[in-house]
Amino acid sequence: MESNFIDYVRIVCRSGKGGRGSMHLRHVKYQPNGGPDGGDGGDGGSVILRGNHNYWTLLHLKYQKHVFAEHGGNGGRDKCHGTDGKNAYIDVPCGTVVYDAETGKYVCDITYDGQEVVLLKGGRGGLGNFQFRTATRQAPRFAQPGEPAQEMTVILELKLLADVGLVGFPNAGKSTLLSALSSAKPKIANYPFTTLEPSLGIVSYRDGQSFVMADIPGIIEGASEGKGLGLRFLRHIERNSLLLFMVPGDTDDIKHDYEVLLEELRKFNPELLEKHRVLAVTKCDLLDEELIDLLKEELPVDLPVVFISAVTGYGLDNLKDVLWRELNSESNKLQEITTVDTLVHRDKDMSIFQQEMHDEDADEIEMIDEDEVEDADDLDDYEVFDPEEDKS
Repeated sequence: MESNFIDYVRIVCRSGKGGRGSMHLRHVKYQPNGGPDGGDGGDGGSVILRGNHNYWTLLHLKYQKHVFAEHGGNGGRDKCHGTDGKNAYIDVPCGTVVYDAETGKYVCDITYDGQEVVLLKGGRGGLGNFQFRTATRQAPRFAQPGEPAQEMTVILELKLLADVGLVGFPNAGKSTLLSALSSAKPKIANYPFTTLEPSLGIVSYRDGQSFVMADIPGIIEGASEGKGLGLRFLRHIERNSLLLFMVPGDTDDIKHDYEVLLEELRKFNPELLEKHRVLAVTKCDLLDEELIDLLKEELPVDLPVVFISAVTGYGLDNLKDVLWRELNSESNKLQEITTVDTLVHRDKDMSIFQQEMHDEDADEIEMIDEDEVEDADDLDDYEVFDPEEDKS
């Protein structure tokens, strides 16, 4: 069965072009020299991104290949103003990042409910000849055309907003832990890459308090270079306040596995290393107390370490205490304040970016036929939108 978790869509967006100004001279009875009365054209509609907390994925946009705003109406006689084109709104979940599909450049970021970002601004309507009348030019026989529309193909990527992100190799027990701590029901099986999509769960704590935990598909060595499933889902931990590294207790070298995971995060985004981290040694039901004491001497000393077993419940209460303490520590709160408005999104690596788009067969965009344009002359009214030029 096809998954309903969609975190990657590609859409062709186009704003509306401005309406033409009217070139009209007033001719009525008893007013042989009525003068110019051509009205202005209406403004074209804009394409606007809007944050909506009622959405959790981009599923509602999966089959919406095109988003077009309305064109502005043409001006008319008697100084009639053309109608303004309606804006086209794209509602997206909080945590959505937008990239230019042609260049891979970062465009904008939607982080809170109700936030609106004008992705493509509609063209301004042209002025009618009434606006060009002067004492020496009392009957202007010209008017302005409307400004052209802007068009751009964008990639929408969802980066999950969660308090705690689970990081580990396949079959490290991430899904089992999430199901043990919350009411989430992720698929659990004894083979690699059982988890094919992120899962969210709400973990209850004392006095009615809670925090959100995200289960990310397993990361393997080389994930930052496109191996396994890590490349596609590593972005989901960029917004997590705390990273919980999970390494099975029956592995040969727990510290080495932790350092491999840490290195993959560094290669993907060095800023991830600034987040608070906790190490959980899982599957401790396979270990005895003596072996656990020996392992403690070999583990990293620069972060909290918790020994747990999601199957038996061993150490889970202690784990929640540690996570809650780290989430609410002063240093973590200060870090959130300083990074919430300064989160830097890097441009896409085009070699990897093109491969991502190639893998998304369901999201292939069909080119716009010329028949969809109202007039053949309107083809000249389209221009490629450059986000860098629009900043000025």
